[in-house]
Amino acid sequence: MFRKSMAAMAVAALLALGGAQAAFADDTDGVTNDHGYTPVTTDTASLVGSSAVGTCENGAPWITYNLKMSDPDKTATSHTATLTLQSGSHSQTIPLGTLNAHDELSGKVLWPGAKIVNGVPVLWPGWTTDDNGKLVPTSGNFAWTRGNVTAIIEVNPSLKLTLSYPPETSACANPPAAASVTDNAGILAVTGLSVPVIPIAIGGGIVLLAGAGLLLARRRRHS
Repeated sequence: MFRKSMAAMAVAALLALGGAQAAFADDTDGVTNDHGYTPVTTDTASLVGSSAVGTCENGAPWITYNLKMSDPDKTATSHTATLTLQSGSHSQTIPLGTLNAHDELSGKVLWPGAKIVNGVPVLWPGWTTDDNGKLVPTSGNFAWTRGNVTAIIEVNPSLKLTLSYPPETSACANPPAAASVTDNAGILAVTGLSVPVIPIAIGGGIVLLAGAGLLLARRRRHS
């Protein structure tokens, strides 16, 4: 009787030990039994929805930008924005400024290679001035930016997009052609008269000369 009781107790102990081991195994199995535990995920900052576009204003090429950073978990380590243009081995970085309290920034910057003096555009990318001060095409002065280039907006996250130079049909395509000076313009500069006045004046002179000839002829006849 005593032996049977001891055997029953041993079996019960083994069953209890097995259950405890199984429970321990379940607790260490984070895949099948998380027991209410939810993993914490972090959303990284993003510039999705930001833009940079080539625009033409009063004959000058500009880059108009609109930045919006999404950073719900405050993972961004910088709020200073730059715009880098790339094409082949060429690269140019343009500082844009600092995002505001809403993580936004918008504005415009003059296209690399362009120049404005007193509000008037005097130089365009792909153009330069010769020794005589005349605008002539060149492979320098950021000529590589004309067309489509890769633009990278960088804060802490970055966004890559395509930036296009204002189209050839716009006033920013090339410098305006210099006004040609004609012979008539030269005459006007000297006389200050309009073109129709010139033939009238010539005709009047002929009439006066003819009248003087007739008067001399009459005097000779009387003599």
